[in-house]
Amino acid sequence: MDKKNALRAGAVSAGTALMMLLMTSPALALTRDDGDDPGPGLSIGETLGLYVALPIVIFLIIAGLVMVGDKSRKQQNQG
Repeated sequence: MDKKNALRAGAVSAGTALMMLLMTSPALALTRDDGDDPGPGLSIGETLGLYVALPIVIFLIIAGLVMVGDKSRKQQNQG
């Protein structure tokens, strides 16, 4: 890639990143909106349990059920 294309790609990337940053500025607001009623925050343990451990456990349950179903089907085909 020549310098002109590299410069163009960099400018497009920088412009896109800048526009995304400007568009997300309301998400960084410190003032509360009317009717805003946030609940209590989660502790570190609750956050890890909810967003890390729970999806892993659900994945393992689904994978286990699939494996059990597959083994029972193989036994029916052999017998």
